[in-house]
Amino acid sequence: MDHELAEISAFLQAIPPFDTLPESVTLQLVKEINICYVRAKQPLPPNGIEEARLYILRKGALVYTDHNGQLVGKYTEGEICSVFCRPAQRNEVEVNTEEDTLLYSLDYQTLLSLVADYPQIDAFFMQTAAERLKGKMSKVNEDAIINSSLINNPISQFYHQPVLTINSHQSIQEAALKMTEKDISCLVVIDYKESGVGAPVGIVTDKDIRRRCVAEGLSFTLPVSEIMTTDMATLPEQSSAYDALMLMTSKRIHHLPITGFSDSGEYGELVAMVTITDLMNNEGHNAVNITSIIRKAATINDLIRISKLIPKLQIRMAKLGTSADHIGKSISAITMAFTIRIIEMSEKINGKAPVPYAWVACGSQARQEQLAHSDQDNALIISDQVQPEHEAWFENLASFVCDGLAACGFILCPGDIMASNPKWRQPQKMWHQYFEQWVNTPSPQALLNGSVFFDFATVHGDDSLLNEVRSKLLAKTKGNSLFLAHLSRNALMLRPPLGFFRDFVLISDGEHKSSLDIKHNGIAPIVDLARIYALAEGIASVNTIERLRKAAGSPSISKESAANLIDAYEFLGILRLEHQANLLQAGKEPNNYLSPKKLSKLEREHLKDAFKVIKALQDSRQSTY
Repeated sequence: MDHELAEISAFLQAIPPFDTLPESVTLQLVKEINICYVRAKQPLPPNGIEEARLYILRKGALVYTDHNGQLVGKYTEGEICSVFCRPAQRNEVEVNTEEDTLLYSLDYQTLLSLVADYPQIDAFFMQTAAERLKGKMSKVNEDAIINSSLINNPISQFYHQPVLTINSHQSIQEAALKMTEKDISCLVVIDYKESGVGAPVGIVTDKDIRRRCVAEGLSFTLPVSEIMTTDMATLPEQSSAYDALMLMTSKRIHHLPITGFSDSGEYGELVAMVTITDLMNNEGHNAVNITSIIRKAATINDLIRISKLIPKLQIRMAKLGTSADHIGKSISAITMAFTIRIIEMSEKINGKAPVPYAWVACGSQARQEQLAHSDQDNALIISDQVQPEHEAWFENLASFVCDGLAACGFILCPGDIMASNPKWRQPQKMWHQYFEQWVNTPSPQALLNGSVFFDFATVHGDDSLLNEVRSKLLAKTKGNSLFLAHLSRNALMLRPPLGFFRDFVLISDGEHKSSLDIKHNGIAPIVDLARIYALAEGIASVNTIERLRKAAGSPSISKESAANLIDAYEFLGILRLEHQANLLQAGKEPNNYLSPKKLSKLEREHLKDAFKVIKALQDSRQSTY
């Protein structure tokens, strides 16, 4: 290989997705590359070339504009222009050189023939940022299965009994009624023989009823055997939990009947049922164990000792590939257990509450998205029956709980949004006034308060106090275009750190120089968007993923866009968890400042894809208001 070809090959092997190819294939591609030089302010493709070609920038810069002349973005050295590979896209944007530019170009059909054994290359260029991100998250979910610690655990630790069944002659409607009554999503279908012995012959799920009955217009009076899945997979009870997970994954099923031992090869006696959720929640058992220990703690010092387990739990779950959503819910549940136990300790010292109240969590804890070393955000909603002489009791409660949580590592809120602040320890009628004022007069401070208190959940006490406040709030926000416009404008101040040159805008100085704040510039914008959609549609959920799923298909956001945001949110959550786990393992305080240099080149591309998804939804929101 001569020097020039070697230089081009080295350059190509450093660029995703070509960095995934063997060197021999890269060399074949290099031999097909044409080198072209385009002067500044000239359009692409050069010289009126019409065939589909891929352009790789060696030096210079390209400017992308839409048909209205609006700047879409800029590409610079090492980046790839695939616009002219996609007929649908080449008419949507105009591409010009911003300065004298040196390009490597490849005939796209030739490229496809050379990488036919590597479908990820074509997918990379043909897919949108959202599609690439979706593919990444699918791979992450597969890795979570591969890294599972279920291999040594018997299935008996996870299955549940008894198995709910239905006779094969009973109607589809009877199956639906039974599933609704028992709050389950599947039934095993039993066929009783002349001997009176019942044998499992199939399984019916809520999805079967939707797809095979309702969608097909079948009568609800038909026997359930008409829509059941007959080739029902089962597993002997001597199997491991890992065996169950592999079987369910390979067959793409979510429910697996467990049978007794059978030498005949036929279905054995039905003994239990396991679901994919039962297995994937395995790592949360540690959270359950910690919660159980918390309930038995006698003193604050006991709780302090237990709290030291939380960072270790986060590290372990992150290293095992547990999703950010599951880790957030586990740690939030632990925080709730700490709070409840400290409240119980306070009531043991000061006596029972003089009137009903609700201890309310706000922010990340309420959304069930809390991680280790999070700060406190809490409040008290007190019954309107409260009297002036009761204030001392609630003040003592708030001080005792906030101080106790701080001793356990839950940092006092820098903004003093805690029940120990009298402003956030008020009767229910005052909370109604707060929210009415914030919605009707959305000043910057009101919107700042709202960003915390619009995400709230009862931790302990009378849940009806919060539910009534929430109900009135949603009645005020649903369809309130003026309030939503102000809330949107405030939320859009946090932008993904993605520059016009498709590179990251990094912190320029200080302790976190050359890093980006993945929480405030990546995760928080998604949380803000989900909150806006929920308030606009009157959705009571506060968890970000639940909000997006419930808002999907509404006037606020399409199903596709909601799915894209969930993928971006989960990917950013994974990067944040891995970053914090590494810091915790090194004995350092966790933070949200991630250096892109510590990511692989492909991870950086996926990070850019996530930021593009966020930016697209922010731009859409901006144009709406």
